[in-house]
Amino acid sequence: MPTFVFKAIDLAGAAAKGEVEADSKQAVAAQLKERGLVVVDVAHKYRSKELNIQLSRVSPKDLAVASRQLATMVSSGLSILRALHVLEEQVKSKRLRDTIEAVRKDVEAGLQLSDAMARHPKVFGPLYVAMVRAGETGGVLEECLLRTADQLEKDAALRRQVRAAMIYPALVISFALIVLLALVAFLIPVFVKVFKQFPSGKLPALTKWMVGLSHLVTHQAYVLVGVVALVVGGFISFKRSQWGRPHWDAFKLRIPMKIGDVVQKVAIARWSRTLASLTSAGVPILHAIEITGKTAGNAVVERAMGEVIASVKAGGTLASPLGEAGVFPAMVAQMVAVGEETGALDTMLSKIADFYDDEVSAAVKALTSIMEPVMIIVVGGIVGVIVISMYLPLFSVYNSIK
Repeated sequence: MPTFVFKAIDLAGAAAKGEVEADSKQAVAAQLKERGLVVVDVAHKYRSKELNIQLSRVSPKDLAVASRQLATMVSSGLSILRALHVLEEQVKSKRLRDTIEAVRKDVEAGLQLSDAMARHPKVFGPLYVAMVRAGETGGVLEECLLRTADQLEKDAALRRQVRAAMIYPALVISFALIVLLALVAFLIPVFVKVFKQFPSGKLPALTKWMVGLSHLVTHQAYVLVGVVALVVGGFISFKRSQWGRPHWDAFKLRIPMKIGDVVQKVAIARWSRTLASLTSAGVPILHAIEITGKTAGNAVVERAMGEVIASVKAGGTLASPLGEAGVFPAMVAQMVAVGEETGALDTMLSKIADFYDDEVSAAVKALTSIMEPVMIIVVGGIVGVIVISMYLPLFSVYNSIK
């Protein structure tokens, strides 16, 4: 029989904790209720030793649909447990279905819905949990679930828009690399056989470099693969480290050719819509700002939210530190200031989000129009360099004959 650890409080409000052997969490909750205890938390004692590898991911679309279904059932008068049970049968995603099942069991054991969801941070993020907790506190759970679904759908649409714009450059770059490898592996060795017949045997520096690259690809490919793997692995480790992530996020904002502008506008759109959703749901402003910083997707914005929290705690405004952060344009700070003065901060933040959604669309189109000729020039330059490097020795022989 499995062992569970529990946290509870008695009728006098004193905390209690301990271990219980039972068949399920529901059985533990029943035992505690018989003892006059109110369940706070129930968990498997040895769950940390269990190997639980989830290879599938829950898409924002699936989560948004499930949220709308749950909101509909709650507004229809179904209990949370009954709604979760029905939702568990309707969901197609296996990981989401397993997660909802675990949430249902925790709710049956006495946990609140938000606390049960908080146990699965890879599925229900801080924004989702905060919105559900605000809905439970204010008695407007269905409204908060619908707002969360809207947030998930708009955030996913923003990501799809940016990814769609990156498909063309990615395809062109991939094609350029394939052409480069094909020329280096098959064309240059043919010229090398011709170069060996030259009486002088001396080759231009560019030709020597290309011949060396061809030899590396055809005879020592493992070295090239190792170097590429080392560079990619080092870059990923740098980007994920606590020291490297802020530097990488700051660099992304300064990338030329309007790429940095797109990154900035995407971050602002996500930030403003998340903060608008949280404030309109009734989440305390300090908690809302903290969650917004964590879900912004950019360390520069997250650091700016830390300064905003310090300003609010000191009795200041949101707009002042936003204007000094550098990542937020003056228009954003001014609109936030107006929202604070008029008491319509969530409305003003929603307008900022809508404005920057349109700005992202325009910036992505402009970026695509710029990238197309640049990619053509890059591919042409790669092929041109290889061809010129192979014909330079031939020109030298021709000049010596003359």
